[in-house]
Amino acid sequence: MTTDLSKTQIDKLGNRLKSDELLEPDVQQLDQYRRTFAEPYEHVVGLIRSSLGLEPTGRPAKSTTAIREKLHRESIRLSQIQDIAGCRLVVENIEAQDRTVENLKAQFDDVTVVDRREKSSHGYRAVHLIVRFGGKPIEVQIRTTFQHLWAELSEKLADVVDPAIKYGGGPQGAQDLLAIGSEMISRRERQYVRFAELSLAQGQNISPEMEAEIAAIRATDEQLDADIMNGLTEMIEKLSTKVGT
Repeated sequence: MTTDLSKTQIDKLGNRLKSDELLEPDVQQLDQYRRTFAEPYEHVVGLIRSSLGLEPTGRPAKSTTAIREKLHRESIRLSQIQDIAGCRLVVENIEAQDRTVENLKAQFDDVTVVDRREKSSHGYRAVHLIVRFGGKPIEVQIRTTFQHLWAELSEKLADVVDPAIKYGGGPQGAQDLLAIGSEMISRRERQYVRFAELSLAQGQNISPEMEAEIAAIRATDEQLDADIMNGLTEMIEKLSTKVGT
């Protein structure tokens, strides 16, 4: 059984982690703190598997480097970091994403939803759920396939060009590429939502204009999705070759 540190101890540790010199006692205390997330993490992941039949990819503990970078990058205390432990679900489309969010909310008593789809974070779009269990926040990311590919492209650009790209920095050309890709995916996913709404209206008394809109969307759906998927995948593969992954 791992002993919890007090909030004061955690935040003092966070302040020390921001210093240039990383001391071994602080690394050990950080490991102690991270271990307190193990049981809540296993509970959340286990419930997702058993109740929803989904298989999340998990990260039981955020790395020391990632924690230190976040403390430097953001005005945040160590005790306020909500993604020390977390997992990710990738679903097919917006409809599945909304359904998964609602299903997850029904499984847990204490959930905060952070929707980054309409107001993205430097182009990053997804829905994050912060599930609290045993007093610990566990982050559950829910991405559509397109949102996930965009995030992978951002990661690869950060590896090849500049790590700051993920947070709105780096060369303008790379930022423009990600912004264009994010907006393209956003438009496509909004179109999908509109198509779903129109499809529900089928069988009812709909206007000829709505029928024509449904037919037009159907005609372009598969090719447009394939073009986006292939374009993102090709860019990711090229960048992966550059970093030898």
